[in-house]
Amino acid sequence: MKFLKLILVVILISQVFACTSSKESNASTKDNFIFGVWITAQEKKSDADYTKEFKKYYDAGIDEILINTNTDPILLERLVPIAKKEGLKVHAWIMAMNRPGDSIALQHPEWYAVSKEGNSCFDTRPYVDYYQWLCPTRKESREHVLGLVEGLAKVEGIESVHLDYIRFPDIFLPIGLLPKYELKQETELPEFDFCYCGVCIAKFEKNHHKNPLKSNNVSIDMEWKQFRLNAIKNIVDDAYEIVKRNNKKLTAAVFPYPEMADHMVRQRWDKWNIDRVYPMIYHGFYNEEIDWIGFATAQGVKDLKDKDTELSTGVYLPPFKSGKELKEAILFAKNNGANGVTFFDGPQLTDEYLKTIKETKADLK
Repeated sequence: MKFLKLILVVILISQVFACTSSKESNASTKDNFIFGVWITAQEKKSDADYTKEFKKYYDAGIDEILINTNTDPILLERLVPIAKKEGLKVHAWIMAMNRPGDSIALQHPEWYAVSKEGNSCFDTRPYVDYYQWLCPTRKESREHVLGLVEGLAKVEGIESVHLDYIRFPDIFLPIGLLPKYELKQETELPEFDFCYCGVCIAKFEKNHHKNPLKSNNVSIDMEWKQFRLNAIKNIVDDAYEIVKRNNKKLTAAVFPYPEMADHMVRQRWDKWNIDRVYPMIYHGFYNEEIDWIGFATAQGVKDLKDKDTELSTGVYLPPFKSGKELKEAILFAKNNGANGVTFFDGPQLTDEYLKTIKETKADLK
């Protein structure tokens, strides 16, 4: 009997120790706050110059870089080993549904998203000329985007394929940008409302037995809104399967928090199959104070509750006036549950900001 009691005590101690170790391991993961930066690659830039740039980031405490190579896997293959040698993890940043200058897509005018007014992004672009959005429902345009994702996913050494512009064109611009375009957007305006191409209308009509073009108030037609949210989700979920087959992760730059993204760009990222999101909490775009970074981070973290998706808060550097303000932003992100913070973009990281990042990272340890 005494021997049996001894065995039970040993088992109990082992279980307690295992539980404690597990909690410590989880705490360690949560405390691993990652610093990242978005950059755009230049093919003509030398390897020596990239080595210098990447070393500068790493020495300042940056852990990862998200590289836009204009979806060029060959340029990406060249840069990955340089970055990794300097201690940086690499994510392959791709402009997904907005494909400015895509030589293949431009040969297929029918692939492009169409506004409620009937204008195609192929030749009539909302807001800016580089807004060349593809339809997320049409088989050929979907397959084109997913093929580009797969090409990047096959590059050895990257951490993830990083989706950007994985949404519809802005039905509402951030309030701080409206004066730039001399716009008032108090309702959903038809010239900024997409996609009403023949494929989208036919598929929706088949499933829901109504045509959104004939709606008296399309802005409150929840089935039509959900149809478009699902069109984006389906591409993300397919991309997720592709990257997993290539032993990579899927990440994405998204709008500040799901409800806001839903309202502004038909993007509900808390419903996606994805490993990490980088909400672009660009407070200056919304005429908000720095503490809004904490609010929006907390909202996104709450919406991801019970999911395995991580969240790294994206901050836009131009509105900051000092390293002190940047440190505040970093702490607002961390204290509201973010797994990291990512800066847009590399050229904006002044010596003062790099020093701030290094000192703040040291303080967090």
